[in-house]
Amino acid sequence: MTTDPSTHQLRLLLALAEELHFGRAAKREFISQPAFSRQIRALEEHLGVAVVERSTRRVELTPAGKALLPLVRAAVAAADELRGAAEGEAHAHSGRVVLGSYITALPALRILLDRLRERMPGPEVEWRAVDNVEQLSLLVDGQIDGVICYEPLPEGISTLRLGTEERFACMPGTHPLAERETLALADLADVPVIGYSPHVDPEFRAFWAVDPRPDGTPVRYTDHTATTLESYALAGLGHGIRFIPEGCLHLMPRPGVRFVPVTDLPPCVPVLAWPAARPLTPAFGSLLRLLRAHARTTDRETLRKTGRRWWNAA
Repeated sequence: MTTDPSTHQLRLLLALAEELHFGRAAKREFISQPAFSRQIRALEEHLGVAVVERSTRRVELTPAGKALLPLVRAAVAAADELRGAAEGEAHAHSGRVVLGSYITALPALRILLDRLRERMPGPEVEWRAVDNVEQLSLLVDGQIDGVICYEPLPEGISTLRLGTEERFACMPGTHPLAERETLALADLADVPVIGYSPHVDPEFRAFWAVDPRPDGTPVRYTDHTATTLESYALAGLGHGIRFIPEGCLHLMPRPGVRFVPVTDLPPCVPVLAWPAARPLTPAFGSLLRLLRAHARTTDRETLRKTGRRWWNAA
């Protein structure tokens, strides 16, 4: 009478089918060769059929082994899917939320959540630093529950507006325009802009380069293709200018860099973003309620009158 083989034994068979060598397959699976051989023999006993032909010269699958191999792969894949689903369910009910964020924003977000928790309990938050490419790819892949970033974002992404920030021109302190109190976009018409990677969402790239300008003129770019807001430090080296959110001035100042307000540049909007089609976990829903209550106190006029920032207006 046969019994069911273990998933571990099936994984060993897949490794052997690829390596066709007991020593290499055992090393790949981090077990000794004798133990590997015993597990393959036990698998054959469970199945009631030989799956491997052994000789002093080579190892290969028997016809039965070759015939069963697609089913073995499917069984291992199903076990992996089951384990992944179980981990997802455990995460969904763990009271923990995984959020992505730019490195620049992490100090602000810590301030914000600490103050919100003073008023009511909230879920545990695990932070992961993301760049402008990862903020969408990790979100869509389910590796993070949400991301705190800046608009614009593509369709299919739900957002909660957290506040507003002015945008500044970031340039070398030695630039002829750096000593101006304010600038207009027309003043920057011929100044090259440090661009984003082509892997960054096109609408996001255009917004943060102000490309095209209001009169329809296309922007001239440097040879750089950055993926982070933090790369504005390149401006301090004389490699062009960047437009950055006001928070960078307060949270991540850089030597040799000057930040100048641009009077006709629309503000930017920091948001909490998550996939619209993904059901909310209880923990994420709890965080969303906290932030919605906070967002009602961060309208642009209130922040202007109080002098506070969206992350410390709680």
